[in-house]
Amino acid sequence: MTAGPIKSSASGANPARDVSSSLTGNTAERDRAVAQSTRRVVMASLGVMKDQKAGRKRVRSIALAATLVVLLVVGPLAWWAVDNLIGGDRLSDVTSQFSLWVCILCPALLAAAVVAGWLRRR
Repeated sequence: MTAGPIKSSASGANPARDVSSSLTGNTAERDRAVAQSTRRVVMASLGVMKDQKAGRKRVRSIALAATLVVLLVVGPLAWWAVDNLIGGDRLSDVTSQFSLWVCILCPALLAAAVVAGWLRRR
C-alpha cells in the first residue's frame, strides 16, 4: 500500500487539521456549548423521570392506605356478621341481613372504585 494524498472532509477542510485543531482547543468553545446543552437536557429528563416515579409511589401509597382503611372498617363488621350467622341467629333477622348486605356491598364498591381509577388512567 502506498500512502496517497490526504483527502479533505465534507466541509472541505483537511482531516489532519481538524484533528489538530480539536486537540489544541480551537473548537473547545463549541464543544463546551454542546456539552452544556446536552447536560441540561439530560438533567431535565432526569427530573421528569424522578417526578413520574414519585407520582407512582404516591398513587401506590394512597391505594394501600385506602385498602387498609376499608379493611379496618369492614373487618369488624364482617367478623360480627359471621359471628351472628354461626352463633345461631337466623338469616331472616334484620340485623343479620343488613350486615350481610354491607359485607357484600363494601368490597364491591371498593372494586368498582379501583376499576374506575384504572380505566381513568388508561
